[in-house]
Amino acid sequence: MDLVIASPKPVTVPVQGGGAFPVRRIYCVGRNYAAHAREMGFDPDREPPFFFAKPADAIVANHGVMAYPAHTKNLHHEIELVVAIGTGGAAIPVETALTHVYGYAVGLDMTRRDLQLALRDKGRPWDMAKGFDQSAPCAAITPAAKSGHYTKGAIWLKVNGEVRQSSDIAALIWSVAETISVLSGYCRLEPGDLIYTGTPDGVAAVVPGDVLEGHVDGLEPLHCRIG
Repeated sequence: MDLVIASPKPVTVPVQGGGAFPVRRIYCVGRNYAAHAREMGFDPDREPPFFFAKPADAIVANHGVMAYPAHTKNLHHEIELVVAIGTGGAAIPVETALTHVYGYAVGLDMTRRDLQLALRDKGRPWDMAKGFDQSAPCAAITPAAKSGHYTKGAIWLKVNGEVRQSSDIAALIWSVAETISVLSGYCRLEPGDLIYTGTPDGVAAVVPGDVLEGHVDGLEPLHCRIG
């Protein structure tokens, strides 16, 4: 079939050791650390996880510059462990969920916090607070065959060299395997999907010129500057 307009450029994330991971969809888990749920004013009891999405082309490559977006005066950082899906499936059992993982990366779920809260208070969708251009910086993916699977490990974010967020993957309310299982019950997961697994407490505002450094033990560090 002849295309009537130019096809969009494929979105990829580099892979440690060579090659590139094609991005199909980006799913994000909300309030998946108890301390972050508390700082946002919610009860951290283990209720079922909820999800939202970002467009694939929201990815910002490691060492890239993220433009400060319009319609916000309170842009927040949220450091996250990112799961890259290598094998698809629906209604995936928890016991086999990790076999669907290709690898892991360090990512940022950037958020127009003032817009998010205003939309939430009106009972409206969060889309424009979460799924805007360049809202998903991501470092290179490390294959799970090299990194192993994550049930624990330090996760932190520095802004201009000062620690803002610091926790451990073990503090996830819903583990990687549980998240994959629940999400695949809503949407069939396919190779190329990324799952941002939630952020610990310490989220705060950034301004143009700030330099962000994200870390998860064993993964390529993430570096991003706010333009």
